[in-house]
Amino acid sequence: MSPFPVGPPGRPRLARHVRLSYSQARQRPVLLLPETVVVLNTTGAEILSRCDGEHTVRDIVSELGAVYRSVPADEVLGFLGGLVKRRCVELADE
Repeated sequence: MSPFPVGPPGRPRLARHVRLSYSQARQRPVLLLPETVVVLNTTGAEILSRCDGEHTVRDIVSELGAVYRSVPADEVLGFLGGLVKRRCVELADE
């Protein structure tokens, strides 16, 4: 059993109450939730920009691997798994 709540074939998408945006004040990408703002790093924003319910986690890792030299799948799974637990990301197949 995987330690992550999402696996490579999972199709993550942002939850309805969550929006990916860019904060001019912070000059950083942010994840907007009701009464909460999560400031993202570039990699986190790149991952979440692909969470459309169509891309699988495997697709996301592959696309990021084409942009960056190395993208550890476990780190992407861990990042998305944490957001699934916080109900910011959900799986399209569920």
